[in-house]
Amino acid sequence: MGLKRRRFSKEFKTQVVRELQAGKSLAQTAREHQLNVSMVSEWRRQYERYGEGAFQGNGHAYTEDARVAELERMVGQLTMENVLLKRGLARFEDQARRAGGNGSGR
Repeated sequence: MGLKRRRFSKEFKTQVVRELQAGKSLAQTAREHQLNVSMVSEWRRQYERYGEGAFQGNGHAYTEDARVAELERMVGQLTMENVLLKRGLARFEDQARRAGGNGSGR
């Protein structure tokens, strides 16, 4: 007969972390809830890192959300760089036209 793995709700994990934030020791909190100290510590790290976005569903949903947000920021940055480069190229071409006139390079 194997042991069934316990699952904890987001609300429960958040409650445990808030007890730690209120000043209760890690060991005492883990003991009162019959949890492993390392698990409680991991929950605290996740909550400190992701705030209310921590403990989303199964797996690593919050890290996927963070990755999507990072990629969206990168797309925005690259878009702005493209705009800047296009403006610079347009100015350069305009100056070259004014200076050379015939486009022969000299």
